[in-house]
Amino acid sequence: MSEFDFDLFVIGGGSGGVRAGRVAASLGKRVGIAEEYRFGGTCVIRGCVPKKLFVYASQYAEHFEDASGFGWSVGESRFDWRKLIEAKDKEITRLEGLYRKGLENNHATIYESRAVLVDGHTVRIVKTGQLVTAERIVIATGASPAEHPALPGHEHTITSNEAFHLESLPKAILVAGGGYIAVEFANIFHGLGVETTLIYRGKEVLSRFDGDMRRGLHKAMEEKGIRILCEDIFEKIEKRPDGRLVAETMKGETLVADQVMLALGRRPNTQDLGLESAGIALDEKGAVKVDAYSRTSVASVFALGDVTDRVQLTPVAIHEAMCFIETEYRDNPTSPDHDLIPTAVFSQPEIGTVGLSEEAAAKQFSEIEVYRAEFRTMKATLSGRAEKMIMKLIVNAADRKVVGAHILGHDAGEMAQLLGISLKAGCTKDDFDRTMAVHPTAAEELVTMYAPSYRVRDGERV
Repeated sequence: MSEFDFDLFVIGGGSGGVRAGRVAASLGKRVGIAEEYRFGGTCVIRGCVPKKLFVYASQYAEHFEDASGFGWSVGESRFDWRKLIEAKDKEITRLEGLYRKGLENNHATIYESRAVLVDGHTVRIVKTGQLVTAERIVIATGASPAEHPALPGHEHTITSNEAFHLESLPKAILVAGGGYIAVEFANIFHGLGVETTLIYRGKEVLSRFDGDMRRGLHKAMEEKGIRILCEDIFEKIEKRPDGRLVAETMKGETLVADQVMLALGRRPNTQDLGLESAGIALDEKGAVKVDAYSRTSVASVFALGDVTDRVQLTPVAIHEAMCFIETEYRDNPTSPDHDLIPTAVFSQPEIGTVGLSEEAAAKQFSEIEVYRAEFRTMKATLSGRAEKMIMKLIVNAADRKVVGAHILGHDAGEMAQLLGISLKAGCTKDDFDRTMAVHPTAAEELVTMYAPSYRVRDGERV
């Protein structure tokens, strides 16, 4: 009989924690898991899933406009914010139930409470004060929107968490930030008819993405009517007697809106978890330090997902969980692979990307070939929409390997998933050239760009 209450105890019921707990339990391990809010974590409850549902809702205004070009007469349209919220909440509740069911069906013990570490083998259930022990412990508490208490008036602002539960749709909103969360919500609110302004301290939004994607999206957003203020920040926010908010910016702008949303980064949820007293090392950002196999500075304690601040994406957390299972319970040491991760920004138009940007590739390789196509899609010829699609392949000239693929346009995220397979397999530009096009599609451009648009040698375009 084991000296511990559990073989594995998981703190956090998000995508990574639930996957680790459920699979371990399916292998016959005694598993306990604690979640203080709702199972599903950021992604299911207040992140990717409700966000994508909002994205779909916000696209219908353009769909209705486009329909007339194809012979459809669409009558008067009205949008009901409360109806969207109710439908979204119903779906989230359904998904949370599936997460719980997966744990229950595999006989994991669920604690609906916050849990904190006491030492490398002991956890305290906060709601009851109960101490439970485990041979291994996994920390999978995720991350949350960064707070900015130094901003005067920050108490009047919301984050992405609150954006999913607004009582009413604002007439005007100010969104601070230039990452994917800020950009996506700016597009969502604008698509739902909200007067939208995006403010960002950098020179261009989406700093880690390819320059053509960043500039192309910026242009498309402004042409839709979203105001973008770069190289500027909020200095203070005040609430007027009528309830509206007034934001003063560093450059002297005075902006008035019904809501101000801050999307200025996320912080790992490591506060008040007992990590320091248990000897768990944190980095300068407060994230849990881990080795190549997700083990912390305490041998019996592991950490997965956003709490480690390696790559803050749901599929990455799930992948790290499966690597933990392989390493600890299947005698198959497996280190998470964070190379060539496909990702998407569900802006309007979307960005789908995998691999190196042109700028990063130019620094890494002595010579690269850049294949670039910019065109109006077939659908736009009848809809009358002027929006352009951009497709781009980055190739290392030395071995012809495709090291980056970037798309701006409708369904870019879907294409990025498939491109991820190609780049992960090490496909060369010759492999792309040998692939027959699917016609007529936008994606066929990826296999019909036979000559490079230009080359970059030693960092200089030639």
